[in-house]
Amino acid sequence: MPPLSILIKPSSSDCNLRCRYCFYHSISENRNIKSYGFMNKDVLEEIVKKSLQYADEFCTFAFQGGEPTLVGLDFYKQLIEFQQKYNTKNLKINNTLQTNGIAIDDEWAQFLVKNKFLVGISLDGNKDIHDLSRIDIKNNGSFYSVMKTIKLFNKYKVEYNILCVVTSYLARHINKVYNFFKKNNFGYLQFIPCLDPLDEEPGRYDYSLKLNRYAYFLKNLFDLWYKDFINDDILDIRYFGNLIQMAMGYPAESCGMMGQCVCYYVFEADGGVYPCDFYVTDEWFLGNIKSHGFEELRNSTVAKKFVEVSTHVNKECVDCQYFALCRGGCRRNRESLEGKELQLNYYCSAFKEFFAYTEERIYGLAYRLSRNYRRIN
Repeated sequence: MPPLSILIKPSSSDCNLRCRYCFYHSISENRNIKSYGFMNKDVLEEIVKKSLQYADEFCTFAFQGGEPTLVGLDFYKQLIEFQQKYNTKNLKINNTLQTNGIAIDDEWAQFLVKNKFLVGISLDGNKDIHDLSRIDIKNNGSFYSVMKTIKLFNKYKVEYNILCVVTSYLARHINKVYNFFKKNNFGYLQFIPCLDPLDEEPGRYDYSLKLNRYAYFLKNLFDLWYKDFINDDILDIRYFGNLIQMAMGYPAESCGMMGQCVCYYVFEADGGVYPCDFYVTDEWFLGNIKSHGFEELRNSTVAKKFVEVSTHVNKECVDCQYFALCRGGCRRNRESLEGKELQLNYYCSAFKEFFAYTEERIYGLAYRLSRNYRRIN
């Protein structure tokens, strides 16, 4: 069996924030069941047991939401107990947690570092930009709460990275955002394009990431990053790191850059399984871990259809000079509102503008890193 990575939503769509652009809120609103509540220990035990029986080499348990800390710290203590109980093959186990940071205190931070969790914390730049979208149930911004948690992480040496959602407004102020992250010594950054609801025409909301703004964002972010990179003052930006890796001839690490989907295992709180975090919908329900094994889920008709749909590549993509770096982009941005085969990526023109601006430097860095690698080895 292969190594295994799974994503678990222990608090379903429940959250202690009301982020204006939350894609999972829009997904849950269009399901027959909006929230599956909190995952109980029996479901958690079944997931851990079957995962560790199925996997080889390593197994990664990633927790997202909603807000995954709402289920409580005892849930994660139970997770560690189950992992110790069922890891009879002595696999390497990785645990990750994506959180808004609101509920983290000293006890949480001590637990996370003791059990070697890698934590992603959501932060959209400085206070003015972050608080535009990431608000609580009383419409108050969450910036100071997030920064308080980051101070705790630094105090206890919790390993963490930053996840930043790119809206049109943030894209316009990328210089300010980048300098804020750099000033605070955030070494690893993930910039995620804001997603509009799955069944709606993109670009209709004030926070929606417009094409011209995304092109502006990518080009200016690359300039800032490239200048620092060549001066050995490096911020690790996941997207750019993947591009360099692909230019060196290696496969992308990020699934949205692979050119087609794989059947990922996403667990809702009731044990229901879905093929992708962006598609936790009734249409793409694979089965329930309580009654199905991984092999059965992977070979299900729905799972095969999910992967098959993603293999369609628009002819304009195949003929594009940047296809080797773009691969058509994430399927989520290629959906047709008419339910037909996948179309051109919504951000196609932005990517073309970006690659025309940066391609030479991307391959230049790839060549430089390849030479350094050969020298070391």
